[in-house]
This record gives sequence, structure tokens and C-alpha cells, in this order.
Amino acid sequence: MTYIKRIQALFNKEFRLPLLILLLTAFAIGYLFNSGSTPEAATSEHDHQEMTTTWTCSMHPQIQQPNSGQCPICGMDLIPLADNTDEQLGPRELKLSENAQKLANIQTATVRRQPVSVELRLSGKLFTDETRVKYIAARVPGRIDRLFVDYQGTRVRKGDHLVQLYSPRLISAQEEFLQAYKTFQLNPTSSFGLDAKQTLDASEEKLKQLGLTGTQIRGLEKRKAVSERLTIYSPISGTVIHRNATEGMYVDTGEEIYTVADLRYLWLKLDAYETDLPWLHLGQTVLFSVKAWPGEEFEGSISFIDPLINPQTRTTNVRVNVRNSDGRLKPHMFARAMIRAEIESGTRISNRALAGKWISPMHPEIVKDTPGNCDVCGMRLVRAEELGIVGNQQNDSLPPLIIPSSAVLKTGKRAVVYLAKGNGLFEGREIMLGSRAGESYIVLFGLKEGDTVVTNGAFKLDSDLQIKARPSMMNPPNQPITSHHHHADSEMKKRFEELPPSFSKSVNKIITAYLEIQRGLSHDSLTIIPTSSTLLQNAVLDVKSEGLSKKAKSRWQSVQTRLKEAAAKINVAKDIENAREAFQNLSNTAIELAQSFGNDITTPLYLMHCPMAFNDSGADWLQENEKIENPYFGSSMFRCGSVKETIHPVGGSR
Repeated sequence: MTYIKRIQALFNKEFRLPLLILLLTAFAIGYLFNSGSTPEAATSEHDHQEMTTTWTCSMHPQIQQPNSGQCPICGMDLIPLADNTDEQLGPRELKLSENAQKLANIQTATVRRQPVSVELRLSGKLFTDETRVKYIAARVPGRIDRLFVDYQGTRVRKGDHLVQLYSPRLISAQEEFLQAYKTFQLNPTSSFGLDAKQTLDASEEKLKQLGLTGTQIRGLEKRKAVSERLTIYSPISGTVIHRNATEGMYVDTGEEIYTVADLRYLWLKLDAYETDLPWLHLGQTVLFSVKAWPGEEFEGSISFIDPLINPQTRTTNVRVNVRNSDGRLKPHMFARAMIRAEIESGTRISNRALAGKWISPMHPEIVKDTPGNCDVCGMRLVRAEELGIVGNQQNDSLPPLIIPSSAVLKTGKRAVVYLAKGNGLFEGREIMLGSRAGESYIVLFGLKEGDTVVTNGAFKLDSDLQIKARPSMMNPPNQPITSHHHHADSEMKKRFEELPPSFSKSVNKIITAYLEIQRGLSHDSLTIIPTSSTLLQNAVLDVKSEGLSKKAKSRWQSVQTRLKEAAAKINVAKDIENAREAFQNLSNTAIELAQSFGNDITTPLYLMHCPMAFNDSGADWLQENEKIENPYFGSSMFRCGSVKETIHPVGGSR
């Protein structure tokens, strides 16, 4: 026991340090053996990886740094730039590592076929049904001796007396009738009696044309005495909505006395934008509400869609037939309507419930199960398929092909998506879109069922292509990004010197009014929009195109039309979000104006781009200073964007 304790003490004191060194050396040798490299080699490999990785910003691809960090422009985290130099990729393809996909937050969705539906929210106003309005007019000149209905709003039934009229012409017509009647009664069977019968029939027809009813004429035969006053009766049941005459006044033939409307039937007129039209069709059910009866829904059906667009509001009128049996709805009430529309197959809206039905082309509210004539106008009914209300089921058997709206990059007339092909490989592809259905788009061409598209991060992928100096899907070779070089500005200046000074000054006024709208939206101010958009409309109308070349005049006329439409739409915007949507079209046209006819103000114009506007679709605008003031987000993302181009003054103010 004493021997063992001596060995332990010796080991603890004399061999503690050498043993520790021995253990550490063995551990290091084993680690190097298993890893297959030396500490120097491992350190060198890590340093090499750090040195060869380039970090960039997904929103500002011109930023490239050797180390990770934040973008000096927008502050976003930098992402690694994938190295595809050893890959054989197509011109629209790129490959990202799994780590790069996570940093770029790439998300995907599968292209699928399924029925789509939307809920349209429209606003409008109730009106009287014009087909159920009657004017009570004098058929003979005379004096109004009595008004049985002496105030507006009185309800009348068909056949109720309305007016008592004294007319000398009517008296003489009655005397002619009585004389003809007396002559016919003397000898009705002889040849002379036959002539008298023809005269009697003509006299009776004349009395009818002057306003007497059959009952009044039979009464005249019995009395055999002239009535000095004519009573006018209501031709329909309804409400007197206007009274034009007073007792004792003289009226001429055709002069209106009353206006009577049947308010059991009303029209609801809704304003629909162009983007709403693909979802509307005749016979469609419309639900609406009014402030007078909160919480209640009323129903009607679409009977007419105006074939013309209002050039001021860029809307079209949609008319809805409404039954108002209880009389709770009043003309000129404001209404908010909701329309549910669904595409079950094909690419356009259809109403399967009307398949095989017969409809009146002039009065589509008349729907029957069998052929026949319209109850209103007598026209021959036609099949619903002939009116385009029901789609061709044989050709449109498959549900529509849809993708999420966030997958689409829209640049002008082009629509681009990125396909995820597996193993980190992505391919850009241009597609053709149909109507938008909520948060989805219908795809007409370019994709097939089962494809996988990028729904988040597509813009970052496109930026990566631009960084690698490869063809970008958003800026293809046939649509190059505008150059910033001085020689381009010089050529532009030479071209614009040929424009008449008066025309250039007019363009200056348009750009100035546009810039006011841009400043208002970037500072979240809607109050300045109506005044500025009115100034813009006036400036567009004041432009004189005399002195322009044929090509320049044609270009200006195209721009002028679109400026009018865009200015009108932003002028009637109900809130700042609607104004920002309208501002995109206005900006695209203003940019074309400045690029086509030059910048005639004394300071440069800056063409800006925000990649995150409208669900990452991106949008452009012009502003006076180089420091970004984003009109699409305002204070929420005031500095989001980058400068795409500088449009320098072409000689200053003329």
C-alpha cells in the first residue's frame, strides 16, 4: 500500500507536465491524419474561399465587395455571387448554391390548372328605369282647368284621372263625330249608309288621336252631347316624378304635363375599369348594398355593358336591372356592388347557368327555355351561345393555367418568370398573360402544367444575370439600358435642336406638372394631385404641333393620347393607392416624352427605378434631384430605388 502511494505521488509531481504534452501531441497528429491536411493547408483553403467569394446587393447589382456586410445604398444584407464559370449554362440560365438560395430567400410554386374566381367591387348609383317612364302630354292645345294630381311624388294607378283640359279643337271634333253618327243611324244599310260609316270611323279615330279613350267615345254616343272638357288618364301605374303644369295655364300640342315612372323597377349604373371587363357578362348576378339599409343585400342582373369607354374616367357603364317591389330603394341612392365571377374552363368568363337558354338581344333580362319572341320589343330570341354569354365547352374543356402574381416580372408589354429546374438551376422565360384573378394570373402561353416558377426572389435572379454581364430577361438585348455616355447626350442635343422652341416649352410645362405629382406622392400627399393633374391636362391640350416633322408629329400624337388618359385617371383617384397605380402609366408616358423630345428645363432629370413596387414587378419614374424620393411607397420606403439614367438639358431653356 505504501509502495502504490509513492508511485502515485511521483506520477503527480514529476510526470504531470510531460504526460500532458504527450497527450496533446497525439491528439494533433490524429486530427491531421483524419482530415488529410495540415493546419497550414486548412487555413490557406479557408482564406482562399474568403478571397474568391464576391458579395453583392440584390437590389443594386453594381455593388460588388470581397466581404459580406450591408449595401451602402439601401442597407440590405449582401448576398454571395455564385460562380458559374465552370458550368455550361444557357444564355438565360444561372445556378445558385443551396446557401445562396437561402440568402436570396428563393421561394417557388407549381404551375397548375384550376378554376379561378374573383370578386369585383364596383360603385354606382340607382336611377329610374328609362323604359318604364311615361310623359303625360297634351294631345290638343287648350287650357288646364283642373289638376287632379297637384304635387310631385304622388302615386297613381293605370287609368287614374290626372288632368281636365278645355279645348275648342276637341269640341269641334266631338261635333263632327256626333254628326257622322247621326247620319249613319238614319240609313245604315244603304250605299249612302256605307259612306256614312266610313266617315264615322274616321271621326272616331280622330277622337282617339286627340286623347279620348274608347269608354269616353261610347259615353259620347249615349249622351249625344259634346263634353266641353277632356279628362286625361294615366297610361301606367307609377309615381309622378315631375309636374310641369299648373291650373289655368294654356298648353300646346305635345307639351308635357306630368312625368310618371314605375319605381318598382330601377337601374343600377356601375362604373367598371378596363381591367374589370373580362369578368363581366350579360345576365350576371350582382349583389349590392345601400347606406339606407345597412347589413342588407339587394340583387340584380347585368342587362347592358356600354360598348364605349369614357375618355375622361377610363371607365365603362354597366347597367343592372333591379326589382324594387317594396319601394325601399330610391333613385339617386349610392350603391356598392359585389360581382362574383368564375372561369371554370378556357380563359374567359362564361355563365354555364344560361347554357341552352334563349335570350333577347335588345333586352337580355328576358330569358326563356324555348325559342320565341321578346316580351318587351317582340324581337326573335337567340341562343345564349350566340351572344357570347356561354363559352364553347368542347374547345374549353380544361381549367385555366394559373401562376401566383408574385412570380411575374412585368416590364412594359413583356411578362417574365423564372423557372426552377432543380439542383439550383434557374431559367428565365418570357410568357403571355391573360386576366388577373386576385393573387393569380392566367397564363396563355409559355408555361405548362407542372412547371415550377420562382415566386419570391425572381428580381434577385435577374439582377444576378446583369451582374454577370449576361442577357437579362428584364432588359433583353433588343431593349438595351440607356447609355450615360456624353457622346449620347451630344447626339441627343443635335436631334432636339430641330424642334420648334414653342413645342419644347410646352413639353417643359408638362414635365413640370408631372414632377409636382411625383413630389406629392413621394411625400404621401393626395391633396396636391387634383390641382397638378389638372395643370398637366391643360398643358397637354395647349401643345401646338406645328413645325414638327411627320415622324415627330406622329410620335407626339401617340404620347399625347396616353398622357390625357393617364392624367384623367390619376385626377379621379379615390385614395393614394389608386393614385400610385395610375401614376405608373403616367410615368411611363412622361419618360417616353422626355426621351423622345428632350429635357428643356435647366436641370437634369433622373430616371429612377424601384424593383419592389407592385409586388416586385418594378416601376420607373422621373425626378429633379439625384437623391431618391420614391412615389410608389412614400415615407414607408422613401429611399428605395436607384438611378437608371440621367437626362441632361438639351441647351437649356429656349
